Amino acid sequence: MALLLGASAASARDDWRPGPGWDRDIDVRCESRGYGYNLCQVDIGRGGRVDLVDQTSGSDCIEGRTWGYNRAGVWVDNGCAGVFRIERRWADDRHGGYRDDDRRGDYRDDDRRGDWRPGNDFDQRIVVRCGSQNFHYNLCQVDTGRGSDVRLSRQISGSACVEGRTWGWNRAGIWVDRGCDAEFVVDRRWR
Repeated sequence: MALLLGASAASARDDWRPGPGWDRDIDVRCESRGYGYNLCQVDIGRGGRVDLVDQTSGSDCIEGRTWGYNRAGVWVDNGCAGVFRIERRWADDRHGGYRDDDRRGDYRDDDRRGDWRPGNDFDQRIVVRCGSQNFHYNLCQVDTGRGSDVRLSRQISGSACVEGRTWGWNRAGIWVDRGCDAEFVVDRRWR
């Protein structure tokens, strides 16, 4: 019975498609504040792409070094700020969801091909404060990369911060809940 339910759930995920009007171009403003890393979350979809259409910062915006994108959204770093055009597409094939032009090498963050890498300064230790306000869930955006590690370094709240219960992390960032407020050390690594 469990095997049948698992197969049914996997099939439902494969068949899911966004609603009408989803496949359209949208513009998103994203900026690196204080020359720090920032991830602007936006669903790019399978087969989508992103281009810088208006640089609004005095610092250079160089794709792959000070800006890029992945399935979580658009990221900027080292003072880059701009308006990014997201060509949202939902590829309809069953072979990983890539359009023909993606196979040319235009797709910039396909972990399976491994062709995209962050800049040289990505592998570093950073400290991030993340707090649950009014005892609600909160996601603090930080790209942890592949092979990174996150640990609690200093609890600030009176509410307990227990990994897996009131805090945790994934590729999109660090999450907190139920009043947990703390500083976290992120050892960013890209493997």
